Amino acid sequence: MDFASLIEQYGPATVLSVGAAVIGVVFGFAAQRSRFCARAAVIETAQGQWGPRFCVWFLAFASALVAVQALVLAGGLDRGATRFIGQPGSVSGAIVGGLLFGAGMILTRGCASRLLILSANGNLRALLSGLVFAVTVQATIAGWLNPLRQWIAAWWPIDPGPSRDLLALTGTGAVGALVVSALVWGAAVLMCWKGPLRSRWAAVGGMVTGLMIAAGWALTQVVARNSFDPVVVQSLSFSGPSAEWLMRVLSSATAPGFGFDAALLPAVFAGSLLAALVFGEFRFEGFMTENRLGHYLLGAVLMGFGAVLAGGCTVGAGMTGGAIFALTAWLTLLSIWVGATVAFRVSRSLGLAT
Repeated sequence: MDFASLIEQYGPATVLSVGAAVIGVVFGFAAQRSRFCARAAVIETAQGQWGPRFCVWFLAFASALVAVQALVLAGGLDRGATRFIGQPGSVSGAIVGGLLFGAGMILTRGCASRLLILSANGNLRALLSGLVFAVTVQATIAGWLNPLRQWIAAWWPIDPGPSRDLLALTGTGAVGALVVSALVWGAAVLMCWKGPLRSRWAAVGGMVTGLMIAAGWALTQVVARNSFDPVVVQSLSFSGPSAEWLMRVLSSATAPGFGFDAALLPAVFAGSLLAALVFGEFRFEGFMTENRLGHYLLGAVLMGFGAVLAGGCTVGAGMTGGAIFALTAWLTLLSIWVGATVAFRVSRSLGLAT
């Protein structure tokens, strides 16, 4: 039975939900086992190291790049139909939002996806931070932080289409993009496979984590092409879905319908929980004396506001948008890295726990 038949029989929402659930479980399991964490990767580079945590992130990012560009070349993804290229954006939003998000994830000890992974492992600090993050995201989308977000985004707007497309701006075609992506992936493997990464779980888990970005793009694109109803072409993201689940819990009457985003978050949680239980790593962790509650709460607020302003988090913009070579997504990723590096060095110079 092909996708068209499945969509006709069960409806696009059901197909998207089931597909996102499978992708989410695999992502959560692989991210938990590989210790996938953008914050840890930034800290290693800030300390002048190319350590195991950076290698996991680099392998994930490189795998997403090469898989997504192979998908594009095969005709399985229309980059122009995505929000990263096909809709108006903001350069100022990407830069300012990325800087704020990067600083926030240092204070909160994890980005949005990492907080979800840790919550499923029994980390109550991550759970509280994730809740504050979701509240801030919703306040930034449609609440009292929305005017500030719109004001910053209006500093430097950018039109949809070629202006947001790095491949169009550089004159690089689909074949060239795949070649560049393959070179990046090759560099990641050479640097990390027999170097800092001595665990095959970490290496394979990192690559599988990145491949789920391509799986998300492929799923939503094929459903969009075979559905009579409008379907958003998207992949993994953790900011918008967090706010969506918050609204669903508070008031099911006003929550959006079930689909890709709604199924993704609980599936990632379930995948991480499964990995923690199977490998005996589930344990409840609270706030200890050296932890500072204010740092976690402030970091979650900065991440929530920054994610919406920038158009996504380290995964939702940096990897998902970066893998299709969207200009603002790469600006967001670079700004997150800079913001996190500065925040880490300032925190360390002040003697604060990092």
